[in-house]
Formats: sequence, structure tokens, C-alpha cells
Amino acid sequence: MAASTERLFSILQESGKRYDTEKIQRAFYYAEEAHRGQFRKSGEEYIYHPLSVAEICAELNLDTDAICAALLHDIVEDCPGASLEGIKTEFGGDVMVLVDGLTKLVAIPFEDKEEEHIENLRKMFLAMSRDIRVILIKLCDRLHNMRTLASHLEEKQRLIALETMHVYAPLAHRLGIQRIKQELESLALQYLDPIGYEEIRGWIDTKYGENRNFIENVKKEIGEKLSEQSMEYSIKGRVKSIYSIYRKMYRSNKSFDEIYDFYAVRIIVDSEIACYTALGLIHEMYHSMPGRFKDYISTPKPNNYRSLHTTVIGRAGVPFEVQIRTMEMHQIAEYGIAAHWKYKSGQKSGDGMNKKLEWISMLLESEQKSMDSEEYLTPLKIDIFEDEIFVFTPKGDVVTLPTGSCGIDFAYAIHSGVGNKMVGVKINGAIAPITTVLQTGQIVEVLTSSASKGPSRDWLKVVKSGEAKNKIRGWYKKEKREENIQLAKSEVDKEFEKISKGLPEEEKERIMLTISKRHGLESLDDLYNSIGYGGIALSKIHVKIRDEIERSHAAQTPVALEVTQTSQAAKKELKKSSSGVIIEGLDNCQVKFAKCCSPLPGDEIIGYITRGYGVSVHKFSCPHAKEGLASAERDRWINASWAQNAGEEKGHTTYNATLLLLVADNIGVMASISTALAEMRIPISAINTQASAAGTSLLTITIGIKGRDHLNAILERLKKNKEILQIRVGGEK
Repeated sequence: MAASTERLFSILQESGKRYDTEKIQRAFYYAEEAHRGQFRKSGEEYIYHPLSVAEICAELNLDTDAICAALLHDIVEDCPGASLEGIKTEFGGDVMVLVDGLTKLVAIPFEDKEEEHIENLRKMFLAMSRDIRVILIKLCDRLHNMRTLASHLEEKQRLIALETMHVYAPLAHRLGIQRIKQELESLALQYLDPIGYEEIRGWIDTKYGENRNFIENVKKEIGEKLSEQSMEYSIKGRVKSIYSIYRKMYRSNKSFDEIYDFYAVRIIVDSEIACYTALGLIHEMYHSMPGRFKDYISTPKPNNYRSLHTTVIGRAGVPFEVQIRTMEMHQIAEYGIAAHWKYKSGQKSGDGMNKKLEWISMLLESEQKSMDSEEYLTPLKIDIFEDEIFVFTPKGDVVTLPTGSCGIDFAYAIHSGVGNKMVGVKINGAIAPITTVLQTGQIVEVLTSSASKGPSRDWLKVVKSGEAKNKIRGWYKKEKREENIQLAKSEVDKEFEKISKGLPEEEKERIMLTISKRHGLESLDDLYNSIGYGGIALSKIHVKIRDEIERSHAAQTPVALEVTQTSQAAKKELKKSSSGVIIEGLDNCQVKFAKCCSPLPGDEIIGYITRGYGVSVHKFSCPHAKEGLASAERDRWINASWAQNAGEEKGHTTYNATLLLLVADNIGVMASISTALAEMRIPISAINTQASAAGTSLLTITIGIKGRDHLNAILERLKKNKEILQIRVGGEK
């Protein structure tokens, strides 16, 4: 069945806006021809994807160029012969710039996938800072990808869902596009914790079934009251989303019965004054719950969300939330920045819009290019993806900060000069430590002194916001370059001693120069300066030094061809199999790893010649190996060893390891473990769960790893999860 633009143009017509339909139709034909013969994982013709993305963009009322870019967004990346210049010639410079911002960096070689991922995020944010339509189209693209995620392999599903939950859903939230945010969260949760998702859905079905007419009755009661006051209004009802309930239960450790805003009604009135009038009527009708009122009209959220929220007790003793807003507020709540972005020919955003987008520019400040992936993503997750608090200056201005921020964060939010000269802070008029964690509603005053010597390096350990960290690092980068260099050299020398004692100075310098070039820095001093002021984490340098030493050693040392035997005269040639194991005297033999002990690179091993199935490799300490060596079949046991860099060859990148985890039987534990493994880029091939003792479950997870050291690092990370009560590797005691 051929793709049709009928639904797309129907959405455009219903919007009431003027579109260049001829240009959009040409873009569709151009994309259809470029993608001809290409198919998605589901088997569907590829053109259906960009067409679906364009339809979602149309639902957001984006302009002609944005819809054209949505139709064309994949052709430069995926279609041979397609180019940005060709798009510019056919559809103009604006469409070309949007497509460029949506195109991944496919032509640049990267050292690893994580680095490639971070560079693509950087490029997207840079394009987004120039034209917000880039991220709006990207969100629509991600939404359609999530709707069709079922056709991917399970491991790929989890990785895409994790990125969606960590990056794209919070971005939609920050831009105020609640419709897309909520659907992205719901779809991602289905893949990250399907058990928790289904459990909560079951609870919702049960609870809603018990009070099926509750929302309709409340709407009728409120409508009658508002009509008595001759107010213009509309009322809608809803049940809280699965992910919203999941998040409250998991993060706040609440039971399902403690979710007081399970039911909600939304009242839309015609003016701001009417919002407060309606609020008074609601509190007259129902008992309000203390501490459950929020006025986002007088103090909007950073994404410009405005509404009144209050939680009250209904006639049947059932709590429910009431949201009150005007239609304009509602449009902004649903469509966020897309609701008030102007897309007229040649018109750019005004000062008001630029103010709302300042946080994007903050992501691009400092020496981002030299930062490693963890240093880049940490402020990203904090500043965009965490909840906010609202505090006030003595003049009454509102300052928004990430939850957990302290007085230092506040000072740098005011101005870098204020933060650099900070010597104290007053909270609600009383002197307090500058590291005091701030709470919403507090009045904060920064005390400064011209005699201040600048920020302390220790501040980097306590500030929460990426803005504060960037400004502190920026001060040290500019003012303390020589100190940074000397400090970093001393720390790097210690790292070299930990990894390889007695390494010649010229070899150290060669290694550091190589690392410097990989970070795009011009000199060694630039690298040391970045390490010194915190732009590059020392822990990452440790890993890179170790990798460079191993590469150098591998290039200079021939792969071992022999193993020691009881008699030198009995030496036999050893051959390496494709599994990364050297088997004495056998060339390209079939090798399998014994499931009884699951040997990994780094373990001492021995081989057993099976009947017709090649060599079975066991740990030397395996009980079966010990029994076999003491039996009549001891001649079938043969020397084996790991090839150099086993687990990293092209032919065999990972080994399977089975983890047995005894976990607390709580909502979210599966998601937290899956998230931790996904963040470490650990492939998961199987997950099984079964009930254990009361309040616990046993998870059996099969993962892909590179060796014993890699496994130990994974275990250390998982042991930090308080929900994991015990952890054991399959085949080990």
C-alpha cells in the first residue's frame, strides 16, 4: 500500500493556519524517492516513518519548513547521494539548517560508541540553541520511534528506552510539551520495567473500577457551582498516568493508597482573575488537604507552565486534584514552547523567547569539547532533568535551581561575579553556612567581599547546578592555569605509578600527548589545565593511560605461542581459537565454555576434549576439573590459556556471565538494575525472576562481559544498589 499524505494535510487544514502545501507535497515526493527500497525493522516501507514524524509535527502546529524538515530528516544520513546542498537547492536554507541539526555525525570516526553518542547530543543542542524547531522535530521523531520500538531486539529496546527516559522525556518537560513527555515516559517504562508497569496498570484498573463514576459526579457538582456564578468554563477529568504513579511510588517510597492525586479534574476559565474565583469556590465546596496547594500562576515553572493546583477531599472521602487555568495557560501546558513560537517568514524569536531558552546556551558554555562523556552528561541530567526549587532574592525576584542546591548555587545563578566574591549567605534573614541546602520559598541574600580570593575547589563537591560548576571551573581555568597544570601533573604521575611503575618519562609524555589529541587539545599544558580545573575527570585519564600502556605492550610483545609443561622437551605449539582461548596443540578447534563454572578472561583455565564437540573450557578450580584430573580420563584434560586481550578481538567481543541477585520485592528494582547495566553499556541476553523468601525475589540475569576485571567492575557498581541484598555469579560459590 503506497504512503499517502491525506492524514497530514487533514491535520494541517484543521489547524486553521496557512501552510505552503505545494512545498510540503514536494518534500514528501523527494523523501519518498530517496527512501525507495528501504524498509524499517518492522518490514514497513521506510517512508512511513518520516511521514508519521511530519504528522506529529503538524499536531504541534509547527510551520511549513519544520514539516518539510521532518519529511527529509533521515535522507542525508541514510540515502546514498543525498546531500544538504541538494536540500538547500530544492527547499531553501532554513530547511537545510533544520535537517543538518537533525543529522547524526556519521562521517566522523569515534574511539567508542559512548563518545559518538555524546558528540551527537552536543551537535543537537548546538543546533537547538540556534533554532528550537530542531528539538521539536527530534522529539516527534523519538516519539514515533518509541511507538514502533517493538520490532527491535530486547537489548536495543532497553537502550533506546533508557535514553528516552534520561534525555528526551525530560527535554519535553523542560520545553513544557506535556503531551509528548507523558507518552514518551509511558512507552519507555513498558520496556525498562514491564513487570512494574503491568502491576500498576492492574491497580489502576481495580481502583478505577471501584469508583467508575467518581470523576463524572465531581465534574457535575463543580459545573453546577460555577454556573451559579455565571462563569464561562470547561471541565475535563483524568486518571493519573502509570508512569506518574510509578515515579511517586519508586522515588518517594509511597504506597499506591498514598497517591492522593490519582483522580484529577481540570477547570479552564476565561481569565486569570476567574482562576482564583474558581479556586475559592472549590475550597468552599470541599475540604482542602493541608500542604497540597501550589500557585504556578504567580510563580510559573521554568518551562512557563502556569496553573493553580489544589487537592481536596470529595463527598465520598476520596481525594482528588483540581487544576485551574485559562485556555492560554492550557495551550502552553499541553504544547509548551510550540504553543507560542512564531514561525512567520524571516521572523526570529524575540527577547522573551530568548530568555526562556537561556538554559540551552548554558549547556554549551565552558570547555565542553574537552569534557569526557560523564562530565558532560552530569550537569545535563541535573540542570534539565531534575526537579526544581524556587527561592527569592531580597527584592522578590524568583530564582529557579535544581533540587538539592545550596547557597553557592544561588550566588552563581545571580552572577559569576557574585559567586566568585561570595563569603557568606543569609537565609530568611539569618546567617547560614554557604553549603546549606535551600528549600522552596526561602529568601536568600549573598554576602560578598572584594577581598575574597575566589571560589574554593571544594565547592565543586557540593554545588548541584551545572551552571555553578561551569562558572567555578571557568574561574580556575582562567585565573589558576599554572596551579592547575602543576596540580594535574602531580596527580597524573601518581596514576602512572599505580598502573606501571618505572615507566620512562618520554613514554609518559607520548601517552599524554596521544590522550591530548583525542580530546582535541593543542598542547599537553591544555590537557593538564583541563584536568586541573575539573574539565576532564582524573578517573577517566587513569583508564586512558592504562589503555595506552596496554596498546603499546601489545604492539611490542608477540602473542605467546607456548605454555609451560612439566618437561621442556614436551613443548607443543599452541593455537588460538576464535573464542580467544589458546589450546595446546590444536588449531582452530571448536571451543565452548562450561556452564558449571563459566570461566572468564583472567581466570586460570584448563580444557577437556569432548567426544565430537571440541574442547570444553573449565576454570582450573572447577570441581569437575579436579575430579577429572584425578580420574581415569585425565589424559583428556589439556593445557589452555587466554589469548592476549581476550574478549576484545573482532571475532569475540563478549563472554556470557550469569548473575544471581536476591533483591527486595519493591516497585522499580528491576528498572534500577536494568538502568545501571544500560548506563555501563552492558548487553543483557536474558532476565528471569522468581519469588524467594517473603518480601524478596531472585533475579537471574545473563549479561555480556569482556573478562574478569570487567565483571568485577560491574559487581562493584551493582553492590551500591541498596535494593540488592545479595549478589552471586553463576557457577561460583
